[in-house]
Amino acid sequence: MKTVMIKVHEVWLEMLMAGFMSNQHKREFFDFADILFRHFTWIEDGMIRAGEEYSYDRGAVPIKVEHLNILIKDIEVRLSDIELQLMSLEDRALASRVDSDIKYMINVLTQMSDEVISAFSMNRVMEGYSLSNEARDALTLFLFEESYKEYELVLIYNYLKAHSKDAYMNRIFQILIDESMFHLKCFGDMQAKMGILATPRVVMKELYQVEDVVKFLKDGIDEEILAKEECKKLAEAVSKDNKELAKFFDFINNQENYHIALMEDALKHYQEVNGIE
Repeated sequence: MKTVMIKVHEVWLEMLMAGFMSNQHKREFFDFADILFRHFTWIEDGMIRAGEEYSYDRGAVPIKVEHLNILIKDIEVRLSDIELQLMSLEDRALASRVDSDIKYMINVLTQMSDEVISAFSMNRVMEGYSLSNEARDALTLFLFEESYKEYELVLIYNYLKAHSKDAYMNRIFQILIDESMFHLKCFGDMQAKMGILATPRVVMKELYQVEDVVKFLKDGIDEEILAKEECKKLAEAVSKDNKELAKFFDFINNQENYHIALMEDALKHYQEVNGIE
């Protein structure tokens, strides 16, 4: 099961990256990535119920290609490899579901048309947006840092949700997972348009295997406040050149307000339930 989980993690990430770099098939890649992430969480749940230890470690996910069909073929190979590994799953209903989904995905992938990929050009230009060197540098740094942060948060909140039986906390964790996934897609798309797309690095297990939930939530609130400041600075940096882009980052910044409120709510609930002051 551990091998299957790692392989699903890798192909989910690769499918997501393909969505960023594709223009013609973005919706299909994103839909399939969402399905694969659900597979990932279901397999994880099976491992938890079986009492198996695991982590979110994974292998390299190389994505730098000049033509989309090269990446598609690699994804097909990864999916076929998972099919071969499904016999190790004791949950035959889950194995059947994953197998059925994979067969459909491969069928769709084989019919996709090729595209020339510009997501790695390093031109740092987004069509339709005129930015000064200062604003472009600020945006580049922001996208690299925040795309990794959102990937990290997806895994952290998912791990916490997987190991919690508190429905109230899990509702909050799921909202935060969905929000981080949305932000990751926004920032990944922008990275691809600027020619600076990159696979996020592996998240250290110390970050998601949380032992002190109260400290984690307090630190998370502080980090969200800092993230708001970075987003505000970026909006100010690009506002001189492009008002619409500045409005987008104000939009993201305002969403962080709710994230902070949710985490404060989770902290209060957790402390009350566990008798912690």
